[in-house]
Amino acid sequence: MRIHELAKELGVASKDILSSLQEMGYEGRTASSTVPEEAVPRLRASGGKVKPGSKPKAATAAQLPTRKAPGAKEPKGPPAGNGQVEENVATAVISAPEDEVAAAVPEPAAPAAAAIKIHKGATPQELGDKLGISAAEIVKLLFKAGEMVSITQSLSDEAIELVAVELGQPVDIVGLVEEEFEEEEEEPVDDSKLESRPPIVTVMGHVDHGKTLLLDAIRQTDVVAGEFGGITQHIGAYQVRQDSRTITFIDTPGHEAFTSMRARGAEVTDIVILVVAADDGVMPQTIEALNHAKAAKVPIVVAVNKIDKPEADVQRVRQQLVEQGIVPAEWGGEYEFVDVSAKTRENLDRLLETLLLVTDLVSQPKADPHGPVRGVVLEAHLDKGRGPIATVLIRRGTLKIGDAVVSGTAFAKVRGMADEYARPVKEAGPAKPVQVLGWSHVPEAGEELRAVADEREARHVAQEREAKTRAAELATSRPTASLAELLVRAREGELPALNLIIKADVQGSLEAILDALEKLPQDEVRIEVVHRGVGGITENDISLALASDAVVIGFNVRPDVGARELAEKEGVDVRLYRVIYQALDEIRQALSGMLAPEQREAELGRAEVRALFRVPKMGVVAGCMVTHGTMTRGALARLVRDGTIVYTGKIGSLRRFKDDVREVAEGFECGIGLENFQDVHEGDVIEAYEVREIARTLE
Repeated sequence: MRIHELAKELGVASKDILSSLQEMGYEGRTASSTVPEEAVPRLRASGGKVKPGSKPKAATAAQLPTRKAPGAKEPKGPPAGNGQVEENVATAVISAPEDEVAAAVPEPAAPAAAAIKIHKGATPQELGDKLGISAAEIVKLLFKAGEMVSITQSLSDEAIELVAVELGQPVDIVGLVEEEFEEEEEEPVDDSKLESRPPIVTVMGHVDHGKTLLLDAIRQTDVVAGEFGGITQHIGAYQVRQDSRTITFIDTPGHEAFTSMRARGAEVTDIVILVVAADDGVMPQTIEALNHAKAAKVPIVVAVNKIDKPEADVQRVRQQLVEQGIVPAEWGGEYEFVDVSAKTRENLDRLLETLLLVTDLVSQPKADPHGPVRGVVLEAHLDKGRGPIATVLIRRGTLKIGDAVVSGTAFAKVRGMADEYARPVKEAGPAKPVQVLGWSHVPEAGEELRAVADEREARHVAQEREAKTRAAELATSRPTASLAELLVRAREGELPALNLIIKADVQGSLEAILDALEKLPQDEVRIEVVHRGVGGITENDISLALASDAVVIGFNVRPDVGARELAEKEGVDVRLYRVIYQALDEIRQALSGMLAPEQREAELGRAEVRALFRVPKMGVVAGCMVTHGTMTRGALARLVRDGTIVYTGKIGSLRRFKDDVREVAEGFECGIGLENFQDVHEGDVIEAYEVREIARTLE
C-alpha cells in the first residue's frame, strides 16, 4: 500500500503519515513510497498520527492471539491491562505505551490494492509515473530480467506485467488511455437520479429465418422493398411504441457487431430476441446466435417465426431448443416463447407485450439522463456528401448538438443528429439511437462514446489515444491466446478453464471430437467448449474466440479469407487438423506438460480456379489466378470447396501458357494439375503449403 493511499483511507494528509513513519524509524520516504507492512496496523490504530517518542519495535514484540478470552467483550478503546486480554500477554500490554497497545489490537485484513490502469505500449517513464517509482528503476528491473529497454521505448504487455509483479502492484493493461476518466468512473451511482429508460433489444437468428422481415413488420415498413417514404439510410437501430412505451431495437445483420461490443466491455443489450423459423427449425447459425446471447448473460425471448406456413412445426422447434438448454416457460422453464408470423403480422403485439413484461420483471433498465453522456458506436461509415457518420446508441446522459465527444481515436463536435428516419433531432437521451455528424474520421464500431468539456479537450484526448495506439502497435507482444500460453497459465492455477471453439466438416466428426474431449483428464484445467458447429471457420468464430479468450480448433475445415485476416490481426490462435487423434494427442500432451516438437504448416500461396481444360494425356487442368503468395510445382496442396477440404496431395504440373514453370507469383494466371485428382470445379481454391518442424516449449 502506498503512503498516499493510506492517507486517503484514514482521511489525513500524506505529510502526517510521513511524519509518523519518521517517528517510527522509517526515513527517506515520499508520498508514493510503500508503507512497511508491520507499520500499517499501528498507523490505522492511531489514525495516522503516531505520538513522538514511541518505540516501533515494542509493539510487534508480543503478538496478541486472534482468539478472544472466553466471555471477553470487544474493547471500544485501547486496553490498559484491565483484564480484557489474556493473561499470557497482559504484562506485555501493560508495559507498552498506549498507542502501541492500540496497534496490538487485531485489525481486519487490509483490502487488496486496486489495480492501476496502464495503457498498452507504455514507456518506462509513463509506467514509473503511474507506479510511483523512477523510470531508471524500471529500466534496471527489466535489465536484470534480461531485457534491454530505454526510458522512451514502448514496453510489451509481458514487460509491464513483469515490473508489476516485481513491485507487488496489480495492474490492468487497457487498450486506450483512460486515465482522464478514472475519477469520474469511480463516482458512486446516485440511485435517486436514475430514471426508467426504454429496453434495448437485439434481434438475432439464422439467415433466411425471417429476422429482417420481422423487424420490418414491427416497424410497419418495408425497407427491403424500399416502399416506405424513400428511406435509404438504414442505421441499424430504431425505436417503436407499444402501450405508450418505447422499445429500442438493434438490427445486427450478423453477429460481428454484437460480439465486438461485448468483447470491448460495452454491455448494451438488455434483451435478445432469438428468431427461429417454424418450418426450418434450429440451424447452425441459430446455435451460434444462442451462444452469443448466453455469453452476454441477458434474457432471451424466442420468436418462432413463419407459423403461417403449412409445414410449420412449433413443437419441434421447442424440442430442439430444449436440447440446447432453452426450456419454454409453458414447459416449466424460464424462457418466453412467442409464435409469430412476420408475413401476416400475427402475434406481433403479443411479442412486444412479452418484451415489456420481461423488461419489468427481469431487466428493469434505468439510466441517469442528466449525468455524463456515455454511449456506444453501433456502426459507422463515410458519406460522400456528409462526411464521417456514426450510428450511436446513448446509454446515459443526453447528447445535444454542439457537444464535444470522443470515441476511440476519433473526436467530434456534434454539428447534426438524425433519427432512424433521417429526421433531424436536437437531443438524444438514454436508449435513443441517432446518427451523429461532425467526426474527425470514421470511428470504429463497438467503441465507447464519451462527452468531454469542449472540442479542444476532445481533440487532445483523441490525439493522445492515437499516439498510445501507435505505441502499442510498436511494442512487441505475443498473440492474445495461444494454446501453449493458455496451458501454461492453466498449470499455474491462473486459468480455471481452457475455452475452445470447435468446427468440423460433418456432424459425426464433431460429436466424436466432443466425446473424446470429455474423456480427457481435467485435473489441472477444465475444458470448456464455447461454441461448436459444422462448416468452415468464419469471422464470427474468430470474433467469439476473441471475446471469450478461446482457441479455435478446426477439423477438416479451413478459415475463409476474412477469418484468416482477423485471426492474424487480433492474435487468435487457430489450430487446424486432419486427424482426430492428432488434435486429441496434442491437447493431451499439452495438458500433461509434454508438448513434443510439432509439424507446422507454412502457407506458400493460394490460387482460385477460374476455368477447366481437358488436356490429352494429362486429364483436367485447372486454369487459375494466383491470389496470394506463390504456387510452386511439387509443393503440397489441398483443394478447398465451400470451406471444406476435398483433396490433399501435391501439385503435379504447373504451366504458364504452354511452358512448364517452377513457380507462379501472385497476380498471374497459370494452369495447375493435381496429382491423381480430376474432380476440380470452378470456384475451388487450391492452397499450396509446406510442413516445417518447429521445436516447441511451454515457456
